Formats: sequence, C-alpha cells, structure tokens
Amino acid sequence: MEEGDVFAIETFGTTGTARLRDDVGVYGYGRNEGASLAGVHHASASAKSLLKTIDDNFGTLVFSKRYLERVGAKNYHLGMKSFISSGVVECYGPLVDVPGSYVAQFEHTVLLRPNCKEVISRGDDY
Repeated sequence: MEEGDVFAIETFGTTGTARLRDDVGVYGYGRNEGASLAGVHHASASAKSLLKTIDDNFGTLVFSKRYLERVGAKNYHLGMKSFISSGVVECYGPLVDVPGSYVAQFEHTVLLRPNCKEVISRGDDY
C-alpha cells in the first residue's frame, strides 16, 4: 500500500451466523472491463445497443436485470446470454447465510493520504 492508492473496502452484514457461502443462481452482472464485442459472434445492432446501455449506465458496477429494465432495456435476454458466454459480462451468484437470515453488502472507497486514510465515499447518508 502506497500513498495515493485507492481501495474499495467491502463488508457484509448478516442477521445469521456471519458464515457466508455462495448460493446457486445469479443476483447480478458486471461488465468485464477488458472484454470487447470482438469475442461476440455476429454482434447484432441490438446487442451493440445493449452494451452501450450497460456501459453508459453502469460501467463496471454490478447491476441486475431489474436495473436494466429501469433504464429502458427491452428484449435483452439473448444479448446478455451472448455477452456472458463470450466473457463480456460476468455473472455473480448470491451470498447466503442460514435460511431466513438477511445479508447486505456495504462498501466504502478509501484514499491513502500522506498522514491519514480518507474515506472518500462517506456522505450524510452513509
């Protein structure tokens, strides 16, 4: 760790035993920053439009199908399937604890200054 480095610190709170494990299914998707449409065979105009929607609205942040729909994406399932199989988009499975418990993720961004650590994501609401 050196001065000027920036880190994302992620913590997971749970109402269970605090022993998280991966579960089946997909809760979200994330854009693979280094991947391009070059690996997608016969990328259609709708697939290119979907990728632009993802890049413009989420960048490399994790998003859900619900978020895609909120920004107006329609008929995106085939495009997402091709993005996943070609590595343009990655799937993230849910983290679970004991049945009936809740798990929440929290994250802060920390900047290392010469004499301190600054939490640059801190605001009035978090």
